Amino acid sequence: MGTEIPRSAEISEALLPPESEKTVTATEEHVPEWKEQITIRGLTVSALLGTLFCIITHKLNLTVGIIPSLNVAAGLLGFFFVKSWTGFLSKLGFTVKPFTKQENTVIQTCVVACYGLAFSGIKPFLLKICVSLCWNRILSFRILETVVVLAIVQ
Repeated sequence: MGTEIPRSAEISEALLPPESEKTVTATEEHVPEWKEQITIRGLTVSALLGTLFCIITHKLNLTVGIIPSLNVAAGLLGFFFVKSWTGFLSKLGFTVKPFTKQENTVIQTCVVACYGLAFSGIKPFLLKICVSLCWNRILSFRILETVVVLAIVQ
């Protein structure tokens, strides 16, 4: 039909160049230390977006019962707010440290942790405590009942 590959086709040259011919075209990117990645502006944006996403999560959880994954929205909004912040301050004449990928990752991680706690929070822990207390009361009642029955029988 015209789309068939001839059976006699062979590969005549190497698909990957040898190690000696490889050239380094990508520039080495400096990764800052962890202390430089956690900045005041990153934590401020994280707190604001975390509060916003907690409100959204509570609303969705109470009305629908489920929440969508908001990771991408957290990353995009964090990037937008910090880029806007640095652009605005640089237009005012302040020297601003450039926004890094690591800072965006810190923002996204903090926001996702905030809305994750808003969704699951302490509920599983409280449920476990309630089940444990109820089970202990049932067991203690059964033990007390057994002791009373044994005391009556004797």
